[in-house]
Amino acid sequence: MRIAVLTSGGDSAGMNAAVRAVVKQAIVRGCETYIVREGYEGLVRGNLEANDNGTANGANNDQSGVCTPPRPEDQGVEANLRFGYGGLLRDGEGDSTDPTSGKSLKGRYIVRVGWDDVRGWMGEGGTIIGTARCAAFRTIEGRTTAAHNLIKEGINALVVCGGDGSLTGADKLRAEWPQLVADLLSKGSITAEQAEMYKHLMIVGLVGSIDNDMAMTDLTIGAPTALHRICESMDNISSTASSHSRAFVIEVMGRYCGWLALMAGVSGGADFVFIPECPPTADSWEDEMCAVIKRHREMGKRKTMVIVAEGAHDKNLNPIKPDKVKDILRERLSLDTRVTTLGHTQRGGRPCAYDRVLPTLQGVEAVNALLESTPETPSYMIGIHENKISRVPLVEAVQQTQAVATAISNKDFATATRLRDPEFKEAFDGFLTVSSLDPVYILPKEKHLRIAIMHIGAPAGGMNAATRAAARYCLAHGHTPLAVQNGFTGLMDDAIYPLTWLKVDSWMTRGGSELGTNRNVPGEDIGNIASHLQKHDIDGLFMIGGFEAFEALLELEEGRKYYPQLHIPLVHLPATLSNNVPVTEFSLGSDTSLNALVDACDAIRQSASASRNRVFVVETQGGMCGYLATMGALATGAVIVYTPEVGMNLHMLRSDSKFLQRRYELDEKGKAEGRLVIKSEKASNVFSVDVITKILREEGGKLFDARYASLGHTLQGGIPSPIDRARAVRLSLKCMAFIEEHAWALRDQPAKGRKPNPKSAAVITITGSSVNLTPVKEMVEHADMKNRRGVDPWWADYKQLAEILGSKNYFAGKLGQ
Repeated sequence: MRIAVLTSGGDSAGMNAAVRAVVKQAIVRGCETYIVREGYEGLVRGNLEANDNGTANGANNDQSGVCTPPRPEDQGVEANLRFGYGGLLRDGEGDSTDPTSGKSLKGRYIVRVGWDDVRGWMGEGGTIIGTARCAAFRTIEGRTTAAHNLIKEGINALVVCGGDGSLTGADKLRAEWPQLVADLLSKGSITAEQAEMYKHLMIVGLVGSIDNDMAMTDLTIGAPTALHRICESMDNISSTASSHSRAFVIEVMGRYCGWLALMAGVSGGADFVFIPECPPTADSWEDEMCAVIKRHREMGKRKTMVIVAEGAHDKNLNPIKPDKVKDILRERLSLDTRVTTLGHTQRGGRPCAYDRVLPTLQGVEAVNALLESTPETPSYMIGIHENKISRVPLVEAVQQTQAVATAISNKDFATATRLRDPEFKEAFDGFLTVSSLDPVYILPKEKHLRIAIMHIGAPAGGMNAATRAAARYCLAHGHTPLAVQNGFTGLMDDAIYPLTWLKVDSWMTRGGSELGTNRNVPGEDIGNIASHLQKHDIDGLFMIGGFEAFEALLELEEGRKYYPQLHIPLVHLPATLSNNVPVTEFSLGSDTSLNALVDACDAIRQSASASRNRVFVVETQGGMCGYLATMGALATGAVIVYTPEVGMNLHMLRSDSKFLQRRYELDEKGKAEGRLVIKSEKASNVFSVDVITKILREEGGKLFDARYASLGHTLQGGIPSPIDRARAVRLSLKCMAFIEEHAWALRDQPAKGRKPNPKSAAVITITGSSVNLTPVKEMVEHADMKNRRGVDPWWADYKQLAEILGSKNYFAGKLGQ
């Protein structure tokens, strides 16, 4: 199969990672790979100049012009390394010369590429192969020309990365393909042999859209990075807003989809958001907004932030514009107000970690879907559902996406919200809870609770955001949130104080632990802990932390047999960069740490590439869990990764050093690159990062040098990532509702003989898109208590994938290593 990949529509971070994955996976699976420059425009333009054999880019044609299978000599490792176009594509020089053949590349839009032609693309923003609007492709004549150009190049499969319009165009091309081929044959543009050979075209779509507006997928390529850009801007604006006691109205992208505005409001601590799917319910949105902001100001808040999606409107579909919001705040509340329109800054910049991992996995699946396709199977869209890469019929996804816009235009906002991903409505309700202190939510006095909040284990991004959300939920409902400083040690020292709505206001963006944390678990002090819980009249305990918090919850649950004070609901929210708590797929802080690792590795790779022929061995944290190292390798393009789950031995090091030797031998002179090896800190007790580096340096000889970098506690990150902040809010609110339910049920029992519900000691877990409060006793069978990690991690297979795409497994196998 000859597979071409193009990017179309608006650019989004992660497109280059998707193209890279498609190219590499296709080569691994024995296919030829092509890129189409400038999207559908390049498909229509084709290749205006031909090589000596009558085709552009080295396609193998016999004298009749029929594209034949590749020659045997084209199938070796070295033949698939490069075709000389990597520099051309990166620099965007449309009139350059092929550095290999010396022939002009002017007018070439369908270009064959090899393994090394897409090197270094992972961390690039935008789309290196270009995108452009193409009016010609909307016509039957343009699509006929595009079909002719594909047939001339011998391409029978196409991967399209773009939004719903781009994917609609792709499916239309496939639907019309038989007729297009027939028309080309009748005109004599192609031969009967070509018509027979290319009577079917296989197409797969990848969704590249910063708005996250495609149905039947939980997340689109580019959306996480756009959210990062927005939150970075909000974080910067926040300090100046507080300094001057100003109000800021921030306009973000989202014509028909308010995902960016909503998640920015949740993650950035905004006071009010306007989104298309959930317009204000009041007849006067001006009154509703001003009432909320006035309450915040009366409580002493010095800053005000309002987020407006570009497609925002009121319930009667009248547009809501930032300047109008600014005027209302100035006139009614006398606030010094500024408007900031973020514009295309949201599209740009380096992709975040998630926008490297997600497109990589989807690009791999796209190739697999093409190779498994038949003329009868539908065109698939590759999405993500419940944390699993999924294939869905492209037509159905596009139709459901367009149904959202229709529902909004019909003022059916409930349907529009329901058609979004499962978290959308939940996130909106959560935002209302934590952003506004509205008396309407206050519960009757007899239902009020005293809920203790503590941090346990190492600091992790999102701990403070979770505490803020929990405290504000409590205050909104009339409960008393109690901060326990320094974990169980602080509880026994009576270091407890009530949290206020304003005190936690700025905690959303703070890293580390504002409450203080340590690794102490109850142990022999469990009786003392129980008495202090009783002393402070605690109705529920909320623990935020890593594996230590999981162990503490087990001990407290066991202690219920002896201490009635522990019958209160106990809940653990996993927060650890190691992501080693069993059952749950994500812990707070793991995304922040992964982004910190990616940022560090990008800088290290830049240094290694500048020095040429240098290998950097990067050591990560993670304890006995290899999640951070594995996902980091996938996100940075590392060629080798060592994890505790697999371990290390001398044979492995010998094989890896020989692979690196051969790999550097295959590099073009003067164009060798720096390469990364990632080692989890406890992958081996014998082979330290220093030892590994010395071995590689010795074995590298004149081919390559080796250095190492131990990232240590820098991986705890600074400001938490938007994903960790949003998760913190969502999960904390569920934990508070859980505590309410079980605390009230316990109160309803007779004072004598009260028994706790066995399910009231639980860990909140993420499995796919579902969030569950899993009883801690049920989790033990899934835990490796000795190594402090889960038994069957969902990401285990990604180590092999990372090394395949990094070239180790593929080239080592081909070279007989």
